[in-house]
Amino acid sequence: MKKLAIIGASELQNPLIVKAHEMGVETHVYAWEAGDIGERTADVFHPISIIEKEEILASCRSVGIDGVCTIASDLANVTVGYIAHELNLPGNDLRCTAQSTDKHLMRQCFEQYGDPSPRSESVHPGDSIDLSDWTFPLIVKPIDRSGSRGVTKLETADGLDQALSAAFDAGFEKTALIEEFAEGDEFSVEYFSWQGNHTFCALTRKFTTGAPHFIERGHCEPAGVDQVTLQHIKDVVSHALDSLGVEQGTSHSEVKVDAQGNVRIIEIGSRMGGDCIGSDLVPLTTGIDLLAATVDAALGRAPQLAGHATGMQAAVRYLFDDRDLAILERVQRDHPNWIVRVSNIADENGAVADSSQRIGFFVVADPKLDLHELQLSL
Repeated sequence: MKKLAIIGASELQNPLIVKAHEMGVETHVYAWEAGDIGERTADVFHPISIIEKEEILASCRSVGIDGVCTIASDLANVTVGYIAHELNLPGNDLRCTAQSTDKHLMRQCFEQYGDPSPRSESVHPGDSIDLSDWTFPLIVKPIDRSGSRGVTKLETADGLDQALSAAFDAGFEKTALIEEFAEGDEFSVEYFSWQGNHTFCALTRKFTTGAPHFIERGHCEPAGVDQVTLQHIKDVVSHALDSLGVEQGTSHSEVKVDAQGNVRIIEIGSRMGGDCIGSDLVPLTTGIDLLAATVDAALGRAPQLAGHATGMQAAVRYLFDDRDLAILERVQRDHPNWIVRVSNIADENGAVADSSQRIGFFVVADPKLDLHELQLSL
């Protein structure tokens, strides 16, 4: 039986753990012991923090793993890249991992290869900052976090110190990125790469809370764009994947498209996206099993990426407060056939400042899904 190391045990990682088990693969899950669901669904749970790369490496050597992977986490992806490199397992190289998890290196790469993305500059604590030739609004965020952690939008230079402090506090490298704010509609783009060839899987429309933190409150597929716009997005993203050196696995790209049809890359992760996009929405709408493909690729097996038009519209709606819970209750009452799954729902704990503080989610699908019912709309 093949042995697969999975880095992370949260609810967003659990679909990968379950899928690997269904495929007859022995799962070895590594994460800080916190009572997460993956601790129970893993064949073997190893209580080691995902940032303890050397400890995980020693364990993986002892176990004799055949592959390593993760989804939905840039931090875990750093460890995946390191383990794969040290054990000569299938995966992207360390240059790709670095450039797809460090937003400053990513911007430098995009600039070098001509990929369209906002102007940006990295900042360290104590740096002198001159914004006199910048055009507001600006975004301030950590270079090494995801899930809207430490993100602030600034309309003027007022509040810069607070925004930088938030970014430094949220990041591991204590480095922030100041970047121009890109206008336009937000989308995520799911690709799967195998031996350097990129297969487009899905385009997802994103809905956020807006300024100042832009926390995702929902996603839907299909994204509802015309074929010209879709092709332009695909051209831009596939070129950027080459620039970053992505060779293998699912990638999650975030882009904005303005009123003139210009595409700008916000960021690209060389791992499956979170928020149930790759695990739920993509298979519901395209028939492509990205979780199985992720497992196969990590084990060095050619992924099966042939999909089919399902005719479904699918969405995930995240829960922040009582108003969102009321939406879930209404959908369960009036449209029970829409419900695909509902997460565990945490007790409310005040204002939500990043995606990790959302209290739950539900996934829905139907050929005639009404986004207005979910308080998501085009």
